[in-house]
Amino acid sequence: MSVKHFFTLIFLVAAFGARAQRVAPADTVLKGSTIEVIQTYKPEVKRAPKPEWVPQLPATDTTHPVLSLEVPQQTLYYTYSSQPLRPLALGKDIPKPPVPSYVALGGGNLSTIYLDAGTSILTGENYETGLHLHHLSQAGGVLNQFTALSGAEAEGMYHAAKSDWHARLMAERNQYAYYGYDHTIYDYAADSVKQVYTSVRAIVDMANKSDSGSRFFYHPSITASVYTAKMKTSEISAGLDLPFRYSIDTSLDAVATLSGNVTNFKSGSFNTFNNVAELKPGIVLHHGPKSGHALLGLAIGGDGTGYLLPDILASYVLPDTRYVVTAGWQALLRQNTYEQLTTENPYMLADYYLRQTKNDEVFLGLAGPVGDHFIFSARGSWWNFNTLPTFLNDTGDHKQFYVQYDNVKAFSIHVAVRYTQASIWSVGATADYYAFYGGTEKYVWHEPNVRMKGDLTVNVTKKFVARTYFSLLSGIHSRDSLGNTHTLKAIADLGVNAEYTIIPRLSVFAELDNIFNKKYERWAGYQSYGINIYGGLRMKF
Repeated sequence: MSVKHFFTLIFLVAAFGARAQRVAPADTVLKGSTIEVIQTYKPEVKRAPKPEWVPQLPATDTTHPVLSLEVPQQTLYYTYSSQPLRPLALGKDIPKPPVPSYVALGGGNLSTIYLDAGTSILTGENYETGLHLHHLSQAGGVLNQFTALSGAEAEGMYHAAKSDWHARLMAERNQYAYYGYDHTIYDYAADSVKQVYTSVRAIVDMANKSDSGSRFFYHPSITASVYTAKMKTSEISAGLDLPFRYSIDTSLDAVATLSGNVTNFKSGSFNTFNNVAELKPGIVLHHGPKSGHALLGLAIGGDGTGYLLPDILASYVLPDTRYVVTAGWQALLRQNTYEQLTTENPYMLADYYLRQTKNDEVFLGLAGPVGDHFIFSARGSWWNFNTLPTFLNDTGDHKQFYVQYDNVKAFSIHVAVRYTQASIWSVGATADYYAFYGGTEKYVWHEPNVRMKGDLTVNVTKKFVARTYFSLLSGIHSRDSLGNTHTLKAIADLGVNAEYTIIPRLSVFAELDNIFNKKYERWAGYQSYGINIYGGLRMKF
């Protein structure tokens, strides 16, 4: 093809295309055409913003801790442990010595001889032992008014791989005299009114360690004792206690206790058994602010009588506070052994009709702190006592007491407060009031309806510590030789004691008791010793 012909063909095609474009309608679509757009794409991963780490404290924990506060059981059976020179007054706690061994010797008015000594030098990597000796003897201004209290306790603990073994042996001799008679009418020789109580007790128990990883916990114990008194009186006792606990989960435990005691009492030609056996299964809950337990005791008494002994307790921490509300119902069975009763009243007759006591308490309580230094507890209870032992003085020479059983009910209020300022000083008080009603006797004989105790401890310096106490008993009813009822005068007892450290292991102590010099009577006819003062040295080594 020539160049001329080629340009002619190009011209004709172009002219034909222009004409077709002019006559085509506006909505004409080129069918079957494909428009393909091609673009170069480079993938990129978007960078995440880099966090800025700022050190800061964890968020403040605003939850309130769960308090586990057990309000102690309040019953009518109070044993008033004596101060060294106050056999009828309230006792005080003796601090644990800071060194392995110590000995204290003292004396004062009332022909007093005082000894208190202890040692724990026999210790090792997996065992500890301790030995304690004590003695107190004194005589008052009334004929045959004297006491002599002596005792020794030995204790040991052995730590095995998965359990702890413990043993304790105690021996005690308590000498009294029946001096509460009218000395213008009766003239008794000293030996005829002397009474001596001697006791020997052995306890062996073991417990598996809570950190052994097991959910099962047990703590069995065996007790055996011999208790004798002058006038051919003796009591032999053997007891077994088998408590078990199984942890179901972190908030619920299943528990059960099997216990029993066999006691044989002899007085002259009188010989009787005083036995008790009890099975108490139940559950224990500890979940957040709520805690408590529900146990049901099934017991058989010495005469074959069956007893239902519920033990139900519920505690709740009030929201946004540290106050604990408690409520419950608890029933107990007491054997009323000769040792139990003479520990409460050493002037009772050896011949007594033996009956066991069941008491029920339904209670509601509140406890908790106020601020950082003050703590309180309050408890209101309703009681039902079945065959409660009381002590009624005889109408003869008036020097001994019968055991008089009473079925009685009562309302009681218990209040306890304490204020502590670091280790500088501490003051506290407790008060109990009982309103008895519906009894089978005219009064609950020799049982106070008001009891108060108070104490104040001040660390004057690092070397000088002073303590004071106050106690009050009132509402004690008795009868005279003619059978007339009397209310004994209220007992108000105030005392103070102090100790000064001369050198780190030598200190001097002094105590002044019954500052009011009141010849009060806890038991009718038995007046107290009056004002007492004694002092001595304490050496630690």
